[in-house]
Amino acid sequence: MNGSRRIAGVELGGTKCVAVLATAQGEIIEQVKVPTTVPDETLPALQAALRGWWEPGGFDAIGIASFGPLQLDPAAGDYGYITATAKRGWRDAAVLQPLTDGFGVPVAIDTDVNGAAAAEGRWGAAKDLVDYAYVTVGTGVGVGLIVNGRPTRGLGHCEAGHMHVARLASDDWGGNCPYHGACVEGLASGPAIAARLGIDGSQVRSDHPVWDTVVEALAQMAQALICAAGPRRLLLGGGVLSDRPELITRIDGRVRTLIGSYLTLPDRGLVTPPGLGALAGPLGPIALALDATA
Repeated sequence: MNGSRRIAGVELGGTKCVAVLATAQGEIIEQVKVPTTVPDETLPALQAALRGWWEPGGFDAIGIASFGPLQLDPAAGDYGYITATAKRGWRDAAVLQPLTDGFGVPVAIDTDVNGAAAAEGRWGAAKDLVDYAYVTVGTGVGVGLIVNGRPTRGLGHCEAGHMHVARLASDDWGGNCPYHGACVEGLASGPAIAARLGIDGSQVRSDHPVWDTVVEALAQMAQALICAAGPRRLLLGGGVLSDRPELITRIDGRVRTLIGSYLTLPDRGLVTPPGLGALAGPLGPIALALDATA
C-alpha cells in the first residue's frame, strides 16, 4: 500500500469512541473523541468526523474496531451489529453501515481488541510474531487472539474474558458479569472491582487482597490461552493494569507456575505491556483497514 494514502478509522469503546485519520505508516494525522452514550447520538457524531475528512481530501479505506460482542460473519443478516453486549442501549445496534455508508471505499470491521492486536502486530510489541494475544482489562476483559497471523473465528470472535476459572479459597464473591457472574471479566474488570469495593480501582491500595483475585483470574485465563492456542506473547493493557505494572509481573510469574515445566516458555517477554501503549486502541482500526486491503 502506498505510504501517501490516508486511512480512516473508528474505535468504539465502552466509555469513549475515537475517529482517527492516519497514514499507512500509522502516523496519526487527526483524532476526534466522542463520548459513548447511545447509538443515535454517538454514531452520527463519528460519521460527521469521517465526513469532515472525506470532503476536503478523502481517504482510501475505513477500519472499524468496536466493543462487542460483534457479528462478524459477512453472510449473516446482522453483519456489523453489536449483539449481546452488557452496554446499555447498544444491544443489536448496527455500527458498520451507519459509520461507512456513502464513502465507497474498502471497509474492515473487527473487535476493538482484535484491532489493537493488529496494531501491535504491525507497529508494536508483536511485530515479529504470528501467534500472540492482546488483552485489555478495563470496562471489560477483552482478548484479541491471533493464531497464524489472523484473529480467531468460528462461532464468533474470541471471548476468553467470559471463561470461568477456579477461585481462590478465600474468595467467594459472586462476581459482576450480568451473563456469567464470576467469570474473568466479572472478577477482574474495572466495574467488577468498583462493584465489589464501592470505589474505583485507582483508589484501591496496592496491597489490597482484591488484586490477588485479579492476578489469579487473569493468569488462569492466560494459561488456558497458552495451552489452547500457543501464543508466544500476551500483551496486557487497559485501565486496570496500565498504572499497576507490578500486576503484569505477578501475572507472568503465576502463569509460569501454573504451566510448570510442561511447556517450554520464553525466559522473557511472555506477559508484557503493549508496545504501543495508549495508541494501540486508536491505531487498531487503521491496522484492520490496512490488513484488509493489503
